Amino acid sequence: MFGSEIGIDLGASTVRIYVRGRGIVLREPCVVTRDRGTGEILETGAAAQRMLGRTPGSIEALRPLRDGIAADPEMTQRLLRAFLARVPVSKLFRPELMLCVPPQLDGEEARAVVDAGLRAGARRVRLIGTTMAAALGAGLEIGRPQGNMVIDIGGGTTDIAVLTMGEIVEEASVRTAGASYDGAIAAYLRRQYNLLIGERTAEELKVGIGCVYPRPEELTAEVRGRCLLTGMPRTVEVTSTELLDAVEEVTCAILDAIHGVLERTPPELAADIAANGAVLTGGGCLIWGFAQMLAERTGLPARIADDAAACVVCGAGKAMEKPEKYARRDEDPGRAADWK
Repeated sequence: MFGSEIGIDLGASTVRIYVRGRGIVLREPCVVTRDRGTGEILETGAAAQRMLGRTPGSIEALRPLRDGIAADPEMTQRLLRAFLARVPVSKLFRPELMLCVPPQLDGEEARAVVDAGLRAGARRVRLIGTTMAAALGAGLEIGRPQGNMVIDIGGGTTDIAVLTMGEIVEEASVRTAGASYDGAIAAYLRRQYNLLIGERTAEELKVGIGCVYPRPEELTAEVRGRCLLTGMPRTVEVTSTELLDAVEEVTCAILDAIHGVLERTPPELAADIAANGAVLTGGGCLIWGFAQMLAERTGLPARIADDAAACVVCGAGKAMEKPEKYARRDEDPGRAADWK
């Protein structure tokens, strides 16, 4: 049935929904607000995000997904149901979902994600690993007998894989990614200036002047927050060079994971990757200078995929054409492909 097959990228920061035959139909922050007393959902997505850090005691703002995991299964289900209600598909037929999840998801975590999709109204739920989806969405020719490397830096996890002939040969996942950069920036300002800022301010700094490789021209920005010494509002000026130093530990953690995958990769495939380079996907790779930094520190050519942030959900859309080939299959029937 046209429009009844839906791919969903359950990102820690953003949920993207792809309808087969129509493309991406929804991009919304993964945030929900609810009344503490009644449990009633008040807002979801962008409307809820605007309330982060600004809610009274009677209202709480939540991110129900952490690192691709349904940390709060009930809220994940209610968030999915709210988003699916906005998707322009036939309401006469329950949709089939292809949900993107990080590779390290274990059986219990997978059940929670699948169950959330089923309770949100899906007829059937399949799971696909983010690296496989990212490779498909980036347009890599993974069916050929040659090595391909994809590095997907999302909000909650960085997922790395080497693929050949449609299969993953080596992969790794670390819970260090885009949100970790935000946290490192907030921690630096707290440590250096005794300034407390919220996650939205930290993200705005990362996007505006943040970098992981020296910029040709130094940028500055004014940051407003609360002084930890006086409790009063305060404004300080920070530079891009300061933020480069602030996020170094996060960058090194991601590089260590990449090195680990390369060390385990068979020589022939490693030679292909050395020649063809790695492809970067996910919104986290858009921090300034990531491709240049990776090339300098690893000697590995790197390029950022077109529409990098949307590669995973677009790959889920492509996977729906051959779900039996790309959906996760595990010995535990509770985990992925064959739940109905």
